[in-house]
Amino acid sequence: MARVLNRIETYYDAVPRSAARAEDFGPLTLFVREGGGWPYYARPALGHTGPVGVEAVQKVRARQRELGVPEAFEWVAETTPGLRAAVEESGLVVHEHPLMVLDGAAEELPAPPRDVTVRMVGAGDPALETSVAAPYAAFGAAPAPGAVAQVAARIEAGLTRLAAALDASGTALAAGQHQPVGPVTEVVGVGTRPESRRRGLGLAVTAALVADARARGAETVFLTATDETVARLYARLGFRTIATALIAEPAESEQTEAEAEQAG
Repeated sequence: MARVLNRIETYYDAVPRSAARAEDFGPLTLFVREGGGWPYYARPALGHTGPVGVEAVQKVRARQRELGVPEAFEWVAETTPGLRAAVEESGLVVHEHPLMVLDGAAEELPAPPRDVTVRMVGAGDPALETSVAAPYAAFGAAPAPGAVAQVAARIEAGLTRLAAALDASGTALAAGQHQPVGPVTEVVGVGTRPESRRRGLGLAVTAALVADARARGAETVFLTATDETVARLYARLGFRTIATALIAEPAESEQTEAEAEQAG
């Protein structure tokens, strides 16, 4: 268990560095994305084992406000147990999510609907644009400017692998990615368009990503589930919960006020 968590910690520190700059705040590192796309977060500095005080958290939050990026922190509860108290003392709300690692055989899943094809999507694929857009649509958002070009560049560089469930016209109904770094990869951003949910497409996309990761030699494949209900779905693919991923952000009222200030 400790060996797997150490691998994941090293991965968490490495994967943002291909698209973000790292700013040092002692026990914490803030990753600032460059070139568009989903914003990154702050997390414990790799190798830091001591306590993290609320002052360090407040310094990072002040920098995030200065940059106009979300005041978000992500970490693993079992790896950095003392951070939660400091984050909550700073006023952020902490959410718990199952951290799962592929560690077993998958069930035999139902075949995708007859009018849907699940496959990997390349950088020059006609389905790339809708495959990038589908997870954004799942959360009621549009892709950030430059997101498609950024994903294409990452695919070409071997930093991202993209899978999608496509309808008969070649439009992505669901999509997701895994992002390999050495022998470790994380399944991220799996989302289904609202009108296409409850058809098993998200699970089918995840299964395709897992198969691709294994075929490419990944030794550790992991993901973070939204909640226990979603975790039970991923368990059908052979994932099991090994720890708790924590995500901290301002209360909804604070976020609304911050957005209003930026708009003004």
